[in-house]
This record gives sequence, C-alpha cells and structure tokens, in this order.
Amino acid sequence: MLLAHISDLHIKRPGALAYRRVDTAAALTRTVERLNALTPHPEAVVVTGDLVDLGTVEEYRHLRALLAPLAIPCYLMIGNHDEPKALREVFADHPYLHTGDAFLQYAVDVGPLRLLALDSRTPGASAGTLDEVRLAWLEAQLEAARGQPVIVALHHPPFVSGIGHMDRQRLDATSSARLTDVVRRFENVERVICGHVHRPIVTRFAGTIAMSVPSPAHQVALDLNDNAPSAFRLEPPAFALHQYTHAAGLVSHHAYVDEGAGPYPFYEPSGKLID
Repeated sequence: MLLAHISDLHIKRPGALAYRRVDTAAALTRTVERLNALTPHPEAVVVTGDLVDLGTVEEYRHLRALLAPLAIPCYLMIGNHDEPKALREVFADHPYLHTGDAFLQYAVDVGPLRLLALDSRTPGASAGTLDEVRLAWLEAQLEAARGQPVIVALHHPPFVSGIGHMDRQRLDATSSARLTDVVRRFENVERVICGHVHRPIVTRFAGTIAMSVPSPAHQVALDLNDNAPSAFRLEPPAFALHQYTHAAGLVSHHAYVDEGAGPYPFYEPSGKLID
C-alpha cells in the first residue's frame, strides 16, 4: 500500500504568482502529472495544508480545477493560509471535510492504515495550536484504532527545525508537549507527518518518527543561523511516498516531482558491472 504526501501548494488566483515569482499553479500541475504516472499507483494522496495562499473562494476554485486531473483519491487538510468556510464551500462533495465539528479534522482508512488528520490552525496567526478539544478527539480516535497502523497528520511541525523564523511559527510548545503525551501512549502510530516548513525534515518524536515534506513549488531556505532571514529558494519540488507492508511496517521515501535522466543500468547484459 502506497500513500503519497504533498503539502504547501499555495495556489493563487488564476494568473497570479506567489511572492511575484513562483508559479504555484504550474508546480501543482506537474505534481499531479507525476503522481498519476507513479507505478505502483498510490492508494491516496494527503495534502497537509496551505492549499491556497489567501483562503479565498476564487483560489479554492482554482485549486479544484488544478486537482481535477488527479486520478487518485485526495484528502485535503487545513493550514494557516486556509479558510475552512471557503474550503468547505468549494469542496462540498468531499464528505470528510463536513463532519459538523468546529474544527476541520477527520479519520479515514487508506488501505490498512488509519489516517488521522488534525486541525492545527490558529485563526489570524501563522503558528499552530492544539487545544483540549482537538487533543481529546485525537486520543479517542487513537483508542478506537488500537491494533491498526496509524498516521497522524497535521500542518504545523510539533518539533524544532533549527530554522529560526519557521520555529517561531511552528506548533506552540505547550501543544507539542501535549501531543507528545498522547502519541507516546500508542505504539501503533507509525508516523507523525506535517508540512509548513517547506523542507524534508525527519526526527524522533513521542516514540515514533515525525517528518515534514517539501513543497511542490518553493522551498524555505535552509539557513540554520539564529538570525537567518525569512526567505525561500526555487529548489527542486518534491513530496513523500509512504509504503506500508505488514512485514516491514511503514517505509517513507523522498521523491522529486521532476524526474532526472535515466534510469541507467548498473550491469552489462552479461551481468558484469559496467566500468
């Protein structure tokens, strides 16, 4: 079973560039083409927030049009750039977005995996939070999924990245500590996945593995100086592929949107290593 994970699409109104430079619509179009071409085919795609840039209905309509060619079921999540009301209006036919709860979070099965999508948005702020209501929902869902492999997904990283300006807008420290306490009690949590930082980062978290993914568009500049400026680079767009088997558990891969040349063989037809 294969689950694709993308994040931070930042779709603008048609024809607009993010930060006057990044064609996020073209980036998503290439990503959809790449996902459709994957073999084996992913069973689903999860998008961990910042679907659009300003949270307008116009942007969500543009996003819907760009996702229309995707031949894989897609689960959308909310980030700090998103607006729940506009998202639900445009994607009215996505039932998992319409649970009736105050928060936009849900639980779905993807093959043998249980995907738990948390709403870490703080209205009007870039940083994330998880209050008692959202954490209680997560704990109840984890209790119900005992014995089943689980992926917990949220937009904001619950860990320190070392990129100062992004760490100031991660999941707040209190929420991260509370999330750690909840997740640590469930050995069946295979991964905690997130976006927001526009970089591939992997760390130990709450007795499992937490990881973020790059954006299909622009990446946050990797600058680990304490006074690093808030900046982005047009580095290669990428995403994650999570492969689950009963024998090996969950194995996660970093995959690029734009394929390089190849594949080229290592060996001659005779079996000799090419020199």
